[in-house]
Amino acid sequence: MRCPFCNSPDTQVKDSRPAEDNTSIRRRRVCPDCGGRFTTFERVQLRELVVVKKNGRKVPFDRDKLVRSFEIALRKRPVERERIERAVSGIVRRLESAGEPEIQSEEIGLLVLEALKNLDDVAFVRFASVYRDFSTTEDFEEIIAEFSAKLARDNETSEI
Repeated sequence: MRCPFCNSPDTQVKDSRPAEDNTSIRRRRVCPDCGGRFTTFERVQLRELVVVKKNGRKVPFDRDKLVRSFEIALRKRPVERERIERAVSGIVRRLESAGEPEIQSEEIGLLVLEALKNLDDVAFVRFASVYRDFSTTEDFEEIIAEFSAKLARDNETSEI
């Protein structure tokens, strides 16, 4: 692992332990050249995933971009970081185990919508407004009506 401070090509691992989410390994490292200390995280990657954008362009899948999407939608919402990590890890596992190396960006967007719906209603509407390209207040009214109908169905089912 290259040192982020002096770019030395060799660093030493001083401590390894599972990360808080238990889906990665946290390693404390030290550079023998400059003495700099830093932390790295290692995750299991089942296969290289490629995202196919709407315009046909292909880009490597970026887990950090997925995390940022959740963070933007959930900004100032009462959702713990651990729940976000679990949702992102769940999406990544589903994508990796799907068997296809190329994934349509729309598929990822739908998985994010599904996860946000379970995490926070406001974040779901925020993400949906960008993902579905809302342009009028009627678009928001439709999604809120969908929510109201779903809540009514869920309440009826839980009372039975």
